[in-house]
Order: sequence, then C-alpha cells, then structure tokens
Amino acid sequence: MLVDSHCHLDFKVLSDDIIAVLKRAEKNGVGVMQTICTKISEFDSIHEIAKERSNIFCSIGNHPLNLEEEGVVTASKILGYAKKAKVIGIGETGLDYYYSKELEGEQKKSFAEHIIAAQESGLPVIIHTREAEKDTLDILKHHMKQIPFTGVIHCFTASEKFALECVEMGFYISASGIVTFKNATEIQQAFMSVPIDRILIETDAPFLSPVPKRGKSNEPSHLIYTADFMAKLLRMKSEDFIEATTRNFFKLFSKAKIPVS
Repeated sequence: MLVDSHCHLDFKVLSDDIIAVLKRAEKNGVGVMQTICTKISEFDSIHEIAKERSNIFCSIGNHPLNLEEEGVVTASKILGYAKKAKVIGIGETGLDYYYSKELEGEQKKSFAEHIIAAQESGLPVIIHTREAEKDTLDILKHHMKQIPFTGVIHCFTASEKFALECVEMGFYISASGIVTFKNATEIQQAFMSVPIDRILIETDAPFLSPVPKRGKSNEPSHLIYTADFMAKLLRMKSEDFIEATTRNFFKLFSKAKIPVS
C-alpha cells in the first residue's frame, strides 16, 4: 500500500472531483492520504474531507506564505485543533524566502509556535523550507535543545548537507514529484545519502506532477511514478520501497491508524 504523506485534497481542482480522484488513487494502490492544512481559517473544510473517510487524515497549520492573510497564531490555538482524532500532524509550517524576506520575522514566529505545538502534542511537525536552510536549521536546533520533537522536511529541494543534518536530528525527508525531473540531480544525490528508514513520499497534489505526468494537475494516483523512480534510484524493488515508506509514515505519524477494509 502506498501512502501519500502530503496532498491538498481541499484545493478546488481536486475537491470538485473528489470521488473520481479517490477512485483513481485506490486503483493505483494509494491506500492512505494526509491532506494538509495551509490556512487555519480553512481547516473545517479540510477536516471534513478527512472525517468522512477512514483512510484520509489531516494536519493543522498555516503555510509561511499565508501569514499576511492568516497572521501568526499561538501554539495554544493550534493545540485546540490538534486534539481532533483525524489531525495527525502540525503544519505545514516553516520558512520560505524564495519570493521575499519581507515577512521573515512573522515566519520565524509562526514556525516557533508550530514547533511548540508539536512539542506539547507529540505530533510531528510538517516543515516547508525554501531558500532558508540556515534559518530553518537554527530554529530546529534551538527548539530541539529544549524539548525533543520530530517531523518531516516535506517536498525536499534543499542540499544534501541540509538533509543529513535534519536526519541526524531525527527528522524524515519526503520526496515529491520534483525528484523525477531531469534537472533534479542534486536532489536525487541527496536522497541517495538518506537512510531508507527516514524517507517518505508525497504528491503535494495538485502541484508538482512527476514524470511522466509533468505539466498536468497532480493527484494522489500519480504517487506510483515517484515511488517507482525512487526505488530505481535507490536500487530497490518497488514493493520493498513502498513497504518501507509506508512503514515510515505510520512510525512518524503514529496517531494515524491503518484503516480496516
């Protein structure tokens, strides 16, 4: 069974056709999905998708690029949502300086509040980092010294050094469709250095469709292409890679339970 550890089933291109999207996912062996919260103000619609289906879970958090609209929320507010049965992760949160560093201060404050919520709840933090490796590491190391916590670097696009430092702290590294791109050699090299027991896979649907679906809207059913690519990259049988990453998901997101069919 494949697990899509990070997708956005509430985004209109997927939610408008959710029944067909989920049927295609099932047909391609995707048995479990985590639909990710990027705006706490939209949590109810995200939670509804998860609540209605035994094989879908969700997270709670504000994406760093949504803070101008959402504002910085406190750990206590995040924790209020985290108590719900279908909420298995905190985020996505983190730092994104790709477009601008104008909201750097707010991003750091928000990231810290999400980490505190992860520490207090025991749920893993789902980390988005783009053009912000040093600050991301500094914040993670600072908080790790206080209360240990765990999490995942989602949609990994950083350096091999960054990946290994995160693994050393106990984090997981997640491969998206980007790893299948022809020009993603540095990302591919980084994954070859990450232990298999620290790797997850995701679609980040509806974004970042893997080859051979690149350029089209992404969806959980496309996860099989990333899984097959990663298995070849790591010189593993596809079934062994899928088994390992599924096991890793349930180890990290331990609040999630394998649905009984």
